[in-house]
Amino acid sequence: MALVSATSPGPRGARARQATRKVALGLVGVVGFLATWQLLPTLGFVNPSHFPSAIHTLSRLGAEALDLEFWRNVGRTLTAWGIGLLISTVLALILGTAIGMVPFLRRATHTMVEFLRPIPSVALIPLAVLSFGMRLEAALVIIVFASFWQVFVQVLYGVADIDVVARDTARSFSLTPTQVLGSVILPTALPYLMTGLRLAASVALVLAVTAEMTISNPGLGNRLMLDYSNGDQEGVFAIVIATGLIGLLVNLIFGVVERRALFWHQSVRGEDPA
Repeated sequence: MALVSATSPGPRGARARQATRKVALGLVGVVGFLATWQLLPTLGFVNPSHFPSAIHTLSRLGAEALDLEFWRNVGRTLTAWGIGLLISTVLALILGTAIGMVPFLRRATHTMVEFLRPIPSVALIPLAVLSFGMRLEAALVIIVFASFWQVFVQVLYGVADIDVVARDTARSFSLTPTQVLGSVILPTALPYLMTGLRLAASVALVLAVTAEMTISNPGLGNRLMLDYSNGDQEGVFAIVIATGLIGLLVNLIFGVVERRALFWHQSVRGEDPA
């Protein structure tokens, strides 16, 4: 039995192999995508003047990465993204917790939430521009509105999922509202909150670029529209790839934060046979 235990790979070895296999498959997918992209204009399936090859686009992206103005635009986009995400998260956490803890408020606001949530954020662009002009505040209105609902709804679900026994136990021990919030409500709602944050982070980035494209605020979106107006297809594709890489990085960072914050949760720990 001891020999079997010593030679068995164990859960860590299995997880390491699974992670390696996942990375390898991801690289194969990326290589296949780039090869297909390169072949389409090279073989004449698409017009190279409208659909530049992968090599030309990546070369242009490398040249952009050496330009300081490119990084200034990245910083402007991420600034709008970060401020909007922070505002929406704070508002959603406060309102979601307050409304979720009171059944009467949940019922009273249900219809209003279901009406406001499906409204496309881009439909608010004219209103935002009329209210704040071509400024960062107009972009923040769109970003906050779109990302707010991602967190707010998840917090509502999380607060509603509190175990009745845990709530009754806290009441029997005469815990203060602050103690109940810290020891009962937040641990239960945290997995929902982290899910909402990951969704909101991606949505906020999309709306930050969209706002720059439509409101003409400086940033990657505005640069993309300038390249499009000048007929610079390689520049357009390079900026699109750059925004995609930023989105991937944001998703990876929030994934790491989620795993660290929920190290105790079953969804992160998984089934550990040990």
